[in-house]
Amino acid sequence: MKQPRLSPDWNHIRAFLATAEHGSLSAAAIDLGLTQPTLSRQVAALEENLGVLLFERVGRSLELTQAGLELLDHTKEMGAAASKIALTASGQSQAIEGEVRITAADIFSAYFLTPALTDLRETAPALRVNIVAANDIRDLMRREADIALRHVRPEQPDLIAKLVMEAEAGFYAAQSYVDRKGQPETINDLTDHEVISFGDAEEMIDYLRPMGVELALANFPVGSNNGLVSWKLCQDGFGVAIMSTLVAERTPGLVRILPDEPPIIFPGWLVAHRELHTSRKIRLVFDTLARHLSALK
Repeated sequence: MKQPRLSPDWNHIRAFLATAEHGSLSAAAIDLGLTQPTLSRQVAALEENLGVLLFERVGRSLELTQAGLELLDHTKEMGAAASKIALTASGQSQAIEGEVRITAADIFSAYFLTPALTDLRETAPALRVNIVAANDIRDLMRREADIALRHVRPEQPDLIAKLVMEAEAGFYAAQSYVDRKGQPETINDLTDHEVISFGDAEEMIDYLRPMGVELALANFPVGSNNGLVSWKLCQDGFGVAIMSTLVAERTPGLVRILPDEPPIIFPGWLVAHRELHTSRKIRLVFDTLARHLSALK
């Protein structure tokens, strides 16, 4: 490839961003309202301009090369800025109004969504956002919510899903609990400790078993189907809890249990109906959430 020129075409960068987000040229083309050959030519033109290979084909999907990953970090902010400029220039920020319902687990709703909502209030002040904090999976197909944040990718063909985060979690307990029960030295030592359930205790037992943790119902003396209640039980010294490190590290009085164990990874999928392509308000909220959640460390 030839030496890169300065100032790549924004349309080419936009094509790259959409392809990177969707993982395929066909999905990206639908998103941007282009034909697949046109989108493919724009991505190829950007590669030619920069003198690097941005994607490589793996099976039926496209994966970013190392150069593509590095470029993606820089162009995400460009895409967000371009969206804001377009809204401001066209006056659409004031025209975007009405309600958008977001459903997410209660812990996520309480701890992760605030920065995105602050951004939305500045960008579209006439927009109303209703957060449905629920740990059950609300049905987007029946319009119980417009956008969902889920830990599993949905399989329905009419839904669009984007992986926006891969959060880390670990075992935590209050200092008062550690003073009373001691600090477990190995993962097997958890069998001698009290564990707080988030939802169904038997489901938690099944979830932990592949990690080498063999627990019984007797290990779960207290718990709640409300994540905020379960987390408060942990803070009050009732037992060990699994929690996102982003949440736990912001909570005073907590101790990381078994810090040398590999972190528990749980994905965050942002999901919307295909109406995302035609509704400006849903698209704005979806893109804003994706940008903020992807930036969480």
